[in-house]
Amino acid sequence: MTNARTLFIFLFLFPLAALSQVGFPPFTNDFPPEEFAQRRGGVYDAIGIGAVALVQGAPSPTAYVRFRQSNEFYYLCGIEVPHAYLLLDGTQRRAALYLPHRNQGRERSEGKLLSAEDEALINQLSGIDAVYGLDLLAEHLGRLARNSSVKSLYTPFSPAEGFATSRDLAVRSNNDVMADPFDGQASREDRLVQLLHLRFPQFEVRDLSPILDNLRLIKSPREIALIKKATILSGLALMECMRSTKPGIMEYELDAAAKYIYYRHGAQGEAYFSIVASGPNALLGHYHAGKRRMEDGDLVLMDFAPDFGYYMSDLTRTWPVNGKFSASQRELFVFYTSCYRAILKAIRPGATAQAILQDAVKEMDGILTGTKFSKPSYEKAANSFVSGFRASARNPRARLGHWVGMATHDDGEDSGPLRAGMVFTIEPAFSIPEEQINIRFEDLIVIGERRAEILSDFVPLDVDSIEKLMREPGLLQRYPRSEMMK
Repeated sequence: MTNARTLFIFLFLFPLAALSQVGFPPFTNDFPPEEFAQRRGGVYDAIGIGAVALVQGAPSPTAYVRFRQSNEFYYLCGIEVPHAYLLLDGTQRRAALYLPHRNQGRERSEGKLLSAEDEALINQLSGIDAVYGLDLLAEHLGRLARNSSVKSLYTPFSPAEGFATSRDLAVRSNNDVMADPFDGQASREDRLVQLLHLRFPQFEVRDLSPILDNLRLIKSPREIALIKKATILSGLALMECMRSTKPGIMEYELDAAAKYIYYRHGAQGEAYFSIVASGPNALLGHYHAGKRRMEDGDLVLMDFAPDFGYYMSDLTRTWPVNGKFSASQRELFVFYTSCYRAILKAIRPGATAQAILQDAVKEMDGILTGTKFSKPSYEKAANSFVSGFRASARNPRARLGHWVGMATHDDGEDSGPLRAGMVFTIEPAFSIPEEQINIRFEDLIVIGERRAEILSDFVPLDVDSIEKLMREPGLLQRYPRSEMMK
């Protein structure tokens, strides 16, 4: 019996979920090979005949952490192996994977990894047409370079997205390195582009990043299912943190409670660092030190979400540390929540962000007129808040928030009507700096064919619901800090 036939019978009898339990390398159960093939088909369509695309996978981690593939590489094939390369041929519409050879010593210590010797298995799992050793990549690129019909080679110019990485932060990190006079190294992506120019000058090297961004802008039903799970976990964590919040606890304790919820339910990491910002720290948009002791009378803003199967969420809530809104806090929250709901209510398929904001501002104007503020500073801040949205409603390229997907801040340029499969958040902030108040909510929205679905609408939003939840016993009170650590 041939190896391929043996493999086919084995995979028919035993589902993929059981592979890692019988000595096979683990592989995702979230996507079938047909979906990976469809994504690669989108690349073939975009680069066209006479072009190839080369995607570089993530390197081995430099610390004792689990390997996590880059989003770009995982999106196209699901292979989680360090130092892998994917070559996509637009003319033949054929995918070739280049992997390191089997390292038996490492496998005896850490478990099975897919390698160049696993072509039949990889074809079954991911639909890849051919698998080679990494040592053959240069030879195969050289052959393509000598082929006069292959003119262009595409590769991502933008930095790869890895653990808790969005492109905006990756670009900042690369810029910080280049600005360091005693470092100054080019990014891994820049070095690859330089090597391709140097070794294969026959190619016109072009940027694959915009093509991948465009493909990732519209999520498939399976992608949305993973984003929904990430959102459920984020919401459950925020709710547990509301229950657990009491004066005297540290910001990092809420971080710990949230991470327990994430990892207990199978998250592979965090989507980004936890923003647990109490008192004056809430005025800092991305505060993440987590070292302040929360005090009676403070508000705490928490913005945190998990990485679930390479897909993210992004939720935020603000609540009183003592579990009870003061009169002034309630006044501000009621105004903010009413305006916030006006935006959510206006979101719909087929509408542009500008049209949505125009509808929302009409309702906000009525809320502003009907609200009596106890302080001039509150009224001034409220007018400024609504005026900001009124200005955005005049902008044809207005945006509601940011895209979410494999990255918390997903990339993709689209200011047209909202289409089914788009996923994004809104997160307007309402601040009274002189009183150290910053109120911000954030919810995750999926655009469907007929309506917008708010995946996080189970997380309390209004003041009465938040207070009611905070009266319930919390995880941190059931499991207090050890006396040995005090």
